[in-house]
Amino acid sequence: MRLLLVEDDTMIGEVVLDLLRAEHYAVDWVKDGDMADTALQTQTYDLVLLDLGLPRKDGLEVLRSMRARKELTPVLVATARDVKEQRIAGLDAGADDYVLKPYDLDELLARIRALLRRSAGRAEPVFEHGGVSVNPQTREVLADGKQVSLSAREWAVLEALIARPGIVLSRHQLEEKLYSWKDEVNSNAVEVYIHGLRKKLGAELIQNVRGLGYMVPKL
Repeated sequence: MRLLLVEDDTMIGEVVLDLLRAEHYAVDWVKDGDMADTALQTQTYDLVLLDLGLPRKDGLEVLRSMRARKELTPVLVATARDVKEQRIAGLDAGADDYVLKPYDLDELLARIRALLRRSAGRAEPVFEHGGVSVNPQTREVLADGKQVSLSAREWAVLEALIARPGIVLSRHQLEEKLYSWKDEVNSNAVEVYIHGLRKKLGAELIQNVRGLGYMVPKL
């Protein structure tokens, strides 16, 4: 999953960036509202973590612009603990949830997981498909009841596909979920990870859709 972190405080931003990347999210980090606007109009994200107190353009303006463009990307706004009005304004402007600063990092991750789950149309915390079970919180993957070890990139590809059964994702769309701006993208990387997943989880789980991309079929 690819996230946009919008945070002008360098110390906070570095902590959150390290946390999210340790959880195998691809993350782009911008530090003001104008840069956030540009990123959102040139890149597709699965979630935005948006600080409201930003230089150059307020976070509420960024949020309102997103919703005016009919962008449905989940937005988790970050607000100061003692400013209730900010939280209300953010939710009224189209935010999906809020998290208080200073962050409780476990709560931050839990809220991100919940929003990603909701945006994929799932209520349950664990993916189940055929004989494969995937727990995004623990990163545990089971195939026919046996635990399977995946690399970080294999995990990212699997999570993206199994979250939306029946939806075809192109190689480019999968690459976007794997890599941040500064990462180098190998031309056949997605194919390599798909091959690895099929060896570990069975050839039937991920299907090729000729000329379009890959999908996990609906049951």
